[in-house]
Amino acid sequence: MKAPSSCPISGAVEVLGDRWTLLVLRDVVFADRRYFRALLTGSAEGIATNILADRLVRLVEAGILTRGTAMRGQRARYSLTEAGIQTVPILYALGVWGQNWRPGDADVLPEAGPDEVMAALRERHLDAS
Repeated sequence: MKAPSSCPISGAVEVLGDRWTLLVLRDVVFADRRYFRALLTGSAEGIATNILADRLVRLVEAGILTRGTAMRGQRARYSLTEAGIQTVPILYALGVWGQNWRPGDADVLPEAGPDEVMAALRERHLDAS
């Protein structure tokens, strides 16, 4: 078995390099979807239930999200960790590149810049946990 690369870009791609992972993060960060059902039904791309469940597990295991404990019959709420909040500039950069170079008219990026979004996310996800 080949040893993992020590390259930080390779390490980041290992965690974030999947299409669905980035779209789940987009929905948590910019659309404040924090429950499984909201992420499933709110995705314009139509993510499958098993794919969403897998990506949420991966994001929790990678320390990007936390999963709140839910009693029987309750829904578990996902929250961003500081590592998850630090993905905001990456998502912004991808969004700006997409607006400039890919066709489409959806504008998911808020008018507030990454720093303001990160501050608001810290209040909503870290302080309220």
